[in-house]
Amino acid sequence: MNISQAAAAAGLTSKTIRFYEQQGVIPAAARSANGYRIYTEQQVDMLRFIRRSRDMGFSLDESRELLQLSLDPQRTSASVKQKAEQQIKRIDQQLESLQQMRSLLEAVARECRGDDSADCPILDQLNGVAVDNDSQE
Repeated sequence: MNISQAAAAAGLTSKTIRFYEQQGVIPAAARSANGYRIYTEQQVDMLRFIRRSRDMGFSLDESRELLQLSLDPQRTSASVKQKAEQQIKRIDQQLESLQQMRSLLEAVARECRGDDSADCPILDQLNGVAVDNDSQE
């Protein structure tokens, strides 16, 4: 199948597929007589695998490692589980960071009057100016 068909089948863009090929994530596609890339079903399966691993937040390098593990009959599930648990920890850290961002934004948004005045605690926070909670009347 050509790159457009492979992209549709894998849920990726043609540009992403070319990038993955350039980065060595998947083997280079064969070329037809007119120079077009021709992808096998196995390559499309690899592309789907990479897309799903990226959807789980794994980096491209981690996705490549997981793909290699999936192709290795000598792999151990322990090594795969370890990578998954590391990713869960990173996600937990990201969630905590997002919650902190949300709390900070909620606090300054609460302090903002949202009226016609130029006074804005949100912009003060972004400018590094301490927001004085007692100054609000």
